[in-house]
Amino acid sequence: MSGKIIPLVLMLTASVIAQDPEPDWILKKVDQNITATNRISEAEMVIHGRRGDRTIRSKSWIKGTETAFTEYLSPPRERGTKMLKQEDNLWTYFPGTDRTVLIAGHMLHQSVMGSDLSYEDLMEDPKLQNLYDAQIVDKDTLIGRPCWILQLQAKKPNVAYYGRKIWVDQERFLTLRENRYAKSGRLIKTTEVKSITIIDDRWVAEKIVFKDELKSGGGTEFTLLSVEFDAVIPDYIFSKANLKK
Repeated sequence: MSGKIIPLVLMLTASVIAQDPEPDWILKKVDQNITATNRISEAEMVIHGRRGDRTIRSKSWIKGTETAFTEYLSPPRERGTKMLKQEDNLWTYFPGTDRTVLIAGHMLHQSVMGSDLSYEDLMEDPKLQNLYDAQIVDKDTLIGRPCWILQLQAKKPNVAYYGRKIWVDQERFLTLRENRYAKSGRLIKTTEVKSITIIDDRWVAEKIVFKDELKSGGGTEFTLLSVEFDAVIPDYIFSKANLKK
């Protein structure tokens, strides 16, 4: 009798060990991985448009999740353009006209530098747990990494994307692929991580392709050139006066 009980106990124990974690816990781990204290980064954005490719380089200073300053370094046409995000406000300085514009309302739907990203994408709360309820719907393998597939549904109506499907690395808690949907269920945008790297003991996406599924073109390829976590950034960086400097 006891010989039958032991295998049964082992089977039940293995079943418990094999259980997936709660989806909200997975989202929390994803949020912890993508948010950080102050950081400075440089990136290159290649826009694969209908008329050819454009390469734009930028430098960003980021404080938490609510404050960010970005300066475009090249090409000459975009050099000197700057953006400042402070909570729910986003200002852009255009050196050609020497004007600072508050990006709001319908302007938030416009493309950033002709890319597949909109200003609305930049303004949305990066913490998914604040915006969505989640459930695990499947598993998959991407770039050699086992992933959970989570279906996300908006908690409130005033979000840019009513639904999302994300592929989360089961060990590193990086989102390796994402589909973003309208309330109708129509696919609006996709993102896919092509390579990852480790910087200061933190796994980060090194190369990502963004695609607006409602427009033609080959998408926008984003490459992280460098990043400094826990950087010391003076307060004046995040001021409107710094836009025109």
